[in-house]
Amino acid sequence: MRKPWLLLLALLALPALAEDWPGEQWTQDLQPPGPAVQALTDYAFAPRNDDTRKGIRTDALVVIRDGRLVYEHYTPPFNADSLHSTWSISKSLMACVLGVAFGQGRFQLDDSVGRYYPPMSRHPDIRLVDLLHWASGLDWQEDYEYAPLYSSVVAMLYTRGHRDMAAFTAGLESFAAPGQVFRYSSGDSNLLSAALEQMVGGHDYPDYPWQALFQPLGITLAVWESDTHGTFVASSYAYLRARDLARIGLLMLRDGRWQGRQLVPKAWVDFNRHAFEHAVAEPGEATGGGHWWLNQPVGNAPRPWPDAPAQTFAALGHWGQALYVLPEQKLVIVRYGDDRDGSYQHNELLKRVLSAFAPTVQP
Repeated sequence: MRKPWLLLLALLALPALAEDWPGEQWTQDLQPPGPAVQALTDYAFAPRNDDTRKGIRTDALVVIRDGRLVYEHYTPPFNADSLHSTWSISKSLMACVLGVAFGQGRFQLDDSVGRYYPPMSRHPDIRLVDLLHWASGLDWQEDYEYAPLYSSVVAMLYTRGHRDMAAFTAGLESFAAPGQVFRYSSGDSNLLSAALEQMVGGHDYPDYPWQALFQPLGITLAVWESDTHGTFVASSYAYLRARDLARIGLLMLRDGRWQGRQLVPKAWVDFNRHAFEHAVAEPGEATGGGHWWLNQPVGNAPRPWPDAPAQTFAALGHWGQALYVLPEQKLVIVRYGDDRDGSYQHNELLKRVLSAFAPTVQP
């Protein structure tokens, strides 16, 4: 007769055994092209004009449900093996890398940035948590196409700051006290990247994102550009395959766990998903958390993506790059694009994914 305690142990083990995790490849459970799936494809992959570059221009769309690949579509020449620019999704990737370092005890959120990056000693009150909230108080202008002559990010990436992006940012004056005003800043993200070098040591820094994050997740191909000084461009220049970016999403969906290992502390993921108290957002724009974006309202405004659950959070990048995580529905969505005119809408894509893969959802 089986001993009762053995049966209890077996039952306790069932949830862990039931979880699907990708190995070298994702387990596939591709859905048949019914009306809801077709409606998703029709929206995301509308006919595109490469001459005008107008309209919705999706390069890749991947949907993971409960650890299984349920939808995948690409626009040639992109395919499952193609690296794609993530633009500002790179910021959230750096937050994940920092999460591993945080779990290793290499820093605390309230530490002064100058402790790890000496050029920031001229701003001794700016803490790492302020950078993660895009609230350094440094006088930064995040404009590309609309005001390039006055753009801090254009100057940092392409002109006078491109050789040493963190030093360029550290040299700015302040416009507000640290931690008091939200101002989205690629410079803040690159200061975090520079601080990471001293946290982990110059010898380990060039390989640290791979050893800390990519390799444990099974990501075998990734590119992350650095500036001339050797600092990873955490604001903009990481490149991943769509299926591999989905691994980052599954890590965040499961509170920093990867298979049997707590790769990123759950407390760090909770911080990423907690809205900054001074966050501001235009209507329809997501709310800033700890270097991730949240489907939470600011003040009395409605949720940015009203047809998606309130717990939805995302990593977002220029020209329509997006990694969405919907915890309650166990969905991870990767969308790569080349949008130029604002036609693409986060809420519309999320609504159609939910209709296809979680039809009973109650936002």
